[in-house]
Amino acid sequence: MTNRENLLGELPAAVYTTDARGRITYFNEAAAELWGNRPEIGKDEWCGSWRLRTADGAPLAHGDCPMALALRTGRAIKGAEAMAERPDGTLVPFLAFPAPLRDDLGNINGAISLLIDISAQKQAEIQTQRLASIVESSDDAIISKDLSGVIQSWNAGAVRLFGYRANEAIGKHVRMLIPDDRQQEEDLILGKVRSGERVDHFDTLRRRKDGSYVAISLTVSPVRSAAGKVIGASKIARDITERKESESRIRMLMREVNHRVKNQFAVILSMIRETGKHTKTIAEFDTQIRNRIMALSQSQDLLVDGDWRGADLADLVRNQIRPFAAERRVHISGQPVMLSTIAVQNLGMAFHELATNSAKHGALSSDLGTVEIGWTTSDRFHLTWKETSGPAVGKTSRNGFGRIVLERVAPSALNGLGHLSFQSNGITWTLDAPLELVTTPDF
Repeated sequence: MTNRENLLGELPAAVYTTDARGRITYFNEAAAELWGNRPEIGKDEWCGSWRLRTADGAPLAHGDCPMALALRTGRAIKGAEAMAERPDGTLVPFLAFPAPLRDDLGNINGAISLLIDISAQKQAEIQTQRLASIVESSDDAIISKDLSGVIQSWNAGAVRLFGYRANEAIGKHVRMLIPDDRQQEEDLILGKVRSGERVDHFDTLRRRKDGSYVAISLTVSPVRSAAGKVIGASKIARDITERKESESRIRMLMREVNHRVKNQFAVILSMIRETGKHTKTIAEFDTQIRNRIMALSQSQDLLVDGDWRGADLADLVRNQIRPFAAERRVHISGQPVMLSTIAVQNLGMAFHELATNSAKHGALSSDLGTVEIGWTTSDRFHLTWKETSGPAVGKTSRNGFGRIVLERVAPSALNGLGHLSFQSNGITWTLDAPLELVTTPDF
């Protein structure tokens, strides 16, 4: 073994030589490891790998490899990229640095090539490209800055969120995004970053290019050099406008629910008080109060189904009539009306009291009796409940809970007038009220 071969054998990099015809005359162990193959000295030509591929993975003939090209042209090649395919199928990307060897007369008598395994660099490039793709395609704004707060990178999400193009933001101080009354936040964030701390899910406001404000959730992480030194910060800003609006709606709904619950309690307490005044036994009280609360609950179900915007008047009538199994003898007429929440509650109680009385003493207690319910909505809301073909009805002087609801509670709640009349074959109840109090604003 020559001194040159001894020297090359000690190198950690892959090196091999050929004669002027390209036949391999020497290779070191690093070359054999890169190739995953041990070529036959003096027989195998150009390159010792099992197979070769171009940098983009296409098959490459050994006679077209960088060593062959250097021998044909008589010129050294600096950093030709290719891939060696090992017998086990592993691909090893490498850079080849082949150069012709000349005798004292300048004639080419062989060649030498240095092969640099760039697998780690390629893997790093793939990871970097993948990370860059993830950053660029993210819906969130991802920004990097140095320790003085100057913006270094700006992804497409940042363009969408803040309105500045990358060339308008990079090189500018991040304070351009921060409202005047929140400038101290940047000092606190940079202080934490310099000490290596992470700022996680910090809700705040930032200013867009057009001057509008956007609610964001901000996460800030230190960026470190290869030596572990903090050299900057990476910021991820997520638009939380919808979340904030949802939270606001929930708080508003909770206040509304609280208000409605208190109103319901007041109604139920009134029911209990008035029912107690007009019942003689515990059993009678229990039955009446249970039925009235159930009627109130049925009206609430309609409101829940309508997202608390209101309920259809015809649906409310059917809902309150259904427990008495008398729908076939109840005739409803009138154009569709979407009732307000207060009208649903009060008319629901009125229909329950009317239906209960009719089933016990009026038209619905007779097989021939019928009830006609109709309404008009021209200038004002006018509703009529009329019973016919029922048993004879005598006018009562007793002001029971039902009569109080029909003549005082429901009309008063709707700023209207209620009138209850007793005919020979059934009762008639009318209600006249302002349309705007009975219907929803969109009706």
